[in-house]
Amino acid sequence: MDAMLKAAGTAGTIAEETLDPFDWADVQALSHRIVDDAVDYLRDIRERPVWQEMPAEVREFFAAPLPRSPQPLAQVYGEVARNVMAYPMGNIHPRFWSWYMGSSNFTGALGDFLAAIQGSNLGGGNHAAALMDSQVVDWCKQMMGFPQSASGTLVSGGSMANIIGLTVARNARAGVDVREHGVAAIDQPLRFYGSDQVHSCHRKAMEALGLGNRALRRIPTDAGLRIDIDALRSAIAADRNAGFRPACVIGTAGTVNTGAIDDLQALARLAAQEDLWFHVDGCIGALIAIAPENSHRVAGIEQADSIALDPHKWLHAPFEVGCALVRDASAHRNTFAVTPEYLESTPRGLASGQWLHDFGLQTSRGFRALKVWMALKQHGVEKFGRLIDQNIAQGHYLGALIEAEPLLELVAPPRINIVCFRYRSDGLTGERQKALNTEIMLRLQEGGIAAVSDTTVHGQHCLRVAINNHRTRRDDLDLLVRETVRLGQEVLNFP
Repeated sequence: MDAMLKAAGTAGTIAEETLDPFDWADVQALSHRIVDDAVDYLRDIRERPVWQEMPAEVREFFAAPLPRSPQPLAQVYGEVARNVMAYPMGNIHPRFWSWYMGSSNFTGALGDFLAAIQGSNLGGGNHAAALMDSQVVDWCKQMMGFPQSASGTLVSGGSMANIIGLTVARNARAGVDVREHGVAAIDQPLRFYGSDQVHSCHRKAMEALGLGNRALRRIPTDAGLRIDIDALRSAIAADRNAGFRPACVIGTAGTVNTGAIDDLQALARLAAQEDLWFHVDGCIGALIAIAPENSHRVAGIEQADSIALDPHKWLHAPFEVGCALVRDASAHRNTFAVTPEYLESTPRGLASGQWLHDFGLQTSRGFRALKVWMALKQHGVEKFGRLIDQNIAQGHYLGALIEAEPLLELVAPPRINIVCFRYRSDGLTGERQKALNTEIMLRLQEGGIAAVSDTTVHGQHCLRVAINNHRTRRDDLDLLVRETVRLGQEVLNFP
């Protein structure tokens, strides 16, 4: 054998390649420059527009064909700096309030970088990243008041976290082995219940679970846009009488439109009385549980059977990371676990650790935990709780500013940190009022002043400000009110 290997080696040298650099010193120098630029990018964030339209030449850059040959890394980075970093979505800017997103943090970004360098696959196994993944899930359980015996998994975000929880609910309440026989074997059609303000991801979940959109009953809401408990109770009774199987009630801890929080304690009691799975969509507001001044708003969340929450929102982790928690660990694992021969556990070695893919749909899982872990270690959970209180106080501050401005009006009183309002003008109604406020919104965005969105509440079109940003200050909100008034007058005088 040795003679054969020696002969093969002398027959010719094979030029083997790698993606590692030939000169690590050059890469090290460029990496230092990139980090310096990144620090400058965040330090000077207020000096840049929230958002700006890309010029034609930048758009054309993204239509370039597949690269066939190499180019220097410094040149590649230069293209990224000019064409990508200069035109962000804007959600890390202190005046980005369009959609409910976190604003990231530098420590989390370092965590993402280190996670990518380490390169671990979090499908499971006996290694440090897998233990940290489980530790961050345990910390989320502690934040929600869940028992240590509960289980959970880190996922891409709130939509997937909700799908995980609702899949476990379906299997637990189906009355048949859905994994073996499929949804066609369910003898009574299942019914899930949420308010008419429930997030659209729940419709997607019903469709993906093979139940169909009609399986989700939208229950009317009260004047505060919270699910009407009496209407819910009546719907459950009517469905039972009609031959359906009520399976799950979805409580919302913070609706997207207004931030309304369902009465979670009342829903927990009703779910127990009716033998329903109690799932809480907490992607907006579950983490209010760690806020010292406002935690009472989500009382009852600790009684849920499953919770969806988003560390990339009020824990400000860089995108993307969500978390699904399930009280019954066996029901959770039994919903997803599959053990092929190539992923069997061993008593020792790399395969002796827990298989984390047994708790969700992904076998390949990124190292999402490190960015959450590092930021929590640096700042402590109490600071994140105070920042949540700060955002909620800012929402009420903005509401007071709007009430004090004659040209503006609230469409719904702020519940937490989401403010819905509009510019009003005598004589304008319906579509003309909507057109005016839409134009204000677009000019705020195009001018790089602020990013707000719009929606419809109580049948009225309005502007929507979601303050989910640790960089926002009250003077930013003062500016928003001034600029909204200025632009409204500008549009009316010079349409």
